[in-house]
Amino acid sequence: MSFAATAGLGAVAGLTILLGLPVARLGRPGISRMAFLNAAAIGVLLFLFYDVIRNASETVTATLDEDRSRGITYAMLLAVGVAVGLLGLVGFERAVLRRRARATGPGALAASPAMAATVGAVRSRREPMAAAYRVALFIAMGIGLHNFSEGLAIGQSARAGVYSLLYILVIGFGLHNITEGFGITAPLIPLRPSWRFLGLLGIIGGGPTFAGAILGYQFQSAAVSVLFLALAAGAIVYVVGELQHAGRRIGAHDVAMVGLLVGFLAAYGTDLLLHAAGA
Repeated sequence: MSFAATAGLGAVAGLTILLGLPVARLGRPGISRMAFLNAAAIGVLLFLFYDVIRNASETVTATLDEDRSRGITYAMLLAVGVAVGLLGLVGFERAVLRRRARATGPGALAASPAMAATVGAVRSRREPMAAAYRVALFIAMGIGLHNFSEGLAIGQSARAGVYSLLYILVIGFGLHNITEGFGITAPLIPLRPSWRFLGLLGIIGGGPTFAGAILGYQFQSAAVSVLFLALAAGAIVYVVGELQHAGRRIGAHDVAMVGLLVGFLAAYGTDLLLHAAGA
């Protein structure tokens, strides 16, 4: 298969993530529906974490059987990647919050107590909105890292001429990305974000599939695949923690548990469909 055709398939598989994003434009739902949708996104991400770690671990253990020193290197790469993916987002968020604090710190409000009270009230309304947009962006980044490794698989299959596997990967990853698109939108559902911002999230989350397909067609590297899977796993852990915090504020714990189950099973079902098609 040609390079251009492989790139096109990678783009198709990645950009199906856009199909799940319009959920965020439904308007502000009730508390029960918000709890359900937030928990369902967590369920999707929990399955993605399992899927990412499983795939990376399979590469590490297979390499250990063939070459112990290289396998140990891959295992260390996995551990470092998870740490960087998680702590990197923690550091990034702290840097953003520090910069915002400097921009709206006491010096900027010293001129008038009334102005300080007004700005404080505006900030209190804007903080939850800013946090929701930031979490959605982080979800898209984590999913994008995961989708880059999927793109590598598409490109490598095309280069090897394994076309039956290639088309199955494109269809399966495309279906999976729809559920991932829904997972990205969970923090934004009450806010009706702009189509432009949703498009940006789609490019961040789905675009790496296209980039991975191009890179995977050029060369094969198990180390690169393990690294990006590990980075994705760390980012997903961070995002799940943020969504859990949001879920506690929403309430409706019993409904949330149903949403968690539905989200996990939806993601698991698309993965089973991929394997069934492969069989």
